[in-house]
Amino acid sequence: MKSALKRRVRPAAAMLFVACGLWLRLSAGSRGAGQDVSAEWPDIRTVPADMTVPAVESGAPEAGRRVFYLPEGFHQKTASVVRLPDNWNRSKRHPIFVELPGNGGYRDSLGDECTGRPEDCCLGYGLTAGQDWIWVCLPFLNERGDDLALTWWGDAPAYRPEATLAMWRQVISEICDRFQGDSAGIVLAGFSRGAIACSALGLHDEATAKLWTAFLPCSHYDGVRQWPFANSDRAAAGERFHRLGQRSQLIMGEGRQTEETRRFLEGAYPDRLGAVTTMSTGFRNHSDRWVLRPCEARARARVWLRRQQM
Repeated sequence: MKSALKRRVRPAAAMLFVACGLWLRLSAGSRGAGQDVSAEWPDIRTVPADMTVPAVESGAPEAGRRVFYLPEGFHQKTASVVRLPDNWNRSKRHPIFVELPGNGGYRDSLGDECTGRPEDCCLGYGLTAGQDWIWVCLPFLNERGDDLALTWWGDAPAYRPEATLAMWRQVISEICDRFQGDSAGIVLAGFSRGAIACSALGLHDEATAKLWTAFLPCSHYDGVRQWPFANSDRAAAGERFHRLGQRSQLIMGEGRQTEETRRFLEGAYPDRLGAVTTMSTGFRNHSDRWVLRPCEARARARVWLRRQQM
């Protein structure tokens, strides 16, 4: 089966690909962060999607199917979503792309939305095109661990993550044991809330932090701003960063958002910058749907992801 990464782009889509790249290059350095720069960046709807995320089915995981997956001992409402790649083979290990959703109930003036549910994630499919990688979309749980948390994690005001983290570790363990997941090749990615959680929860404790080999947060970054959950300040984020080491990070965001993140890292953790790549999605939208469109950001992110397999 031919890889979808090698799919031929139609002429009109190719022109839009070039336009997206042009926006990406020309907009750099034109205005300071914190200003309204939305007019500088195109809307994702100006670039037709060339990919459609597969619907979630019932049944057991198998090659090419995206299904709900419930780890042993957890409530039915807390299912993750798993897709084994089209070329999945039981005789070899496969890297794992783990993805975390944004906050639910989100809708902005551009019409961008987020449900907060794992079945509505799309970064992993857009970047792997269903090949080579096991794609796992993890939910956030309430404090009791018996239902989804569609905003943040745990319950307000404490936002305790222990139930969420226990479930994540269990899912990863089962994917490696049952479906030939490669424990030495796990990328943790997320959008918005999920991007913040890549560090805020992904580096919360040693047992969780050691799972990941690289990180891809998209739209926000732990420690840059204060959020409702406890220990979202820069000092607390700094303690979590001690568990990061020099693991690779591709930090993405809409417009010029990642410039704020890079300034934060340059000032607070300059010794970590060698493993950090920052990149704009090339669009104005607070949305992960850019990844379903032909654009320079997707092409470059795919190159970065392939490097994580080496």
